Amino acid sequence: MPPARKRTRSYDSAKIRAAVLAQFGHVREAVRTLTPEQLALPTRLGDWTVRELAAHFALAVGSVVRSVERPEPAQREVGLLDWPSMTAGRAGAIDEDTRAIADAAQDLDALHALYERTAAELADTLAATSDDRLVEARTGAMRLGDYLVTRTVELVVHTDDLNDATGLGVPYDRQAVAACVRLLADALAVKAPGGSVEVRIPPYAVVQCVEGPRHTRGTPPNVVETDPLTWIRLATGRTEWGEALGAAQVSASGERADLSGLLPLLG
Repeated sequence: MPPARKRTRSYDSAKIRAAVLAQFGHVREAVRTLTPEQLALPTRLGDWTVRELAAHFALAVGSVVRSVERPEPAQREVGLLDWPSMTAGRAGAIDEDTRAIADAAQDLDALHALYERTAAELADTLAATSDDRLVEARTGAMRLGDYLVTRTVELVVHTDDLNDATGLGVPYDRQAVAACVRLLADALAVKAPGGSVEVRIPPYAVVQCVEGPRHTRGTPPNVVETDPLTWIRLATGRTEWGEALGAAQVSASGERADLSGLLPLLG
């Protein structure tokens, strides 16, 4: 018999909406300070420069607006926990669309105008649209409320990329980080269902995963613990498991507490 499907965690709608607006606001303020030289800096995202990364933020957030503008899709709804495993196959199209936006915003004035327009349209769209409205994402039809949770992942992960490339120290909205960590932790539990390993990312998430003897009381025999940003980097392939262990950024105890074969979770 196949394992029971994990129940999707509930998210506070007001907090998620505020988190998306807040994190995009942090990025918008940072982009305003970028110089042409900084826009040309390399990133850890293949051959993307900071210019492409900046364009991608506008694409990822603007997709909320564009999806609501289109007719409500009729096809079967994609669940929130299906989203992480479906992202890798869309990388080519995302790259193409990102470069098109970057090409259209070559000068700083055009980039700043794009961000101002995107922020205003996003705020208007969220104010006028219910969480239950189905929208067409790249991975299929989703509830807007679920799609907004995925936007916290996009925003937090790429804020970390921007900080890595520029050293700007763009702040992270606490609720955005919390939602990002929780979705990626739940994605691990879906990918490797079970109860033999407990993964702790304080203060935001604890999940059990990996087949084997289930822990019921006391200290679990297999425990992985790390901080939120290290977890996000592990889950998205920015940091390798062995690298994090060697740097004491993650602790792993027990013979089953090796997650290297399960990571990353996103392409």
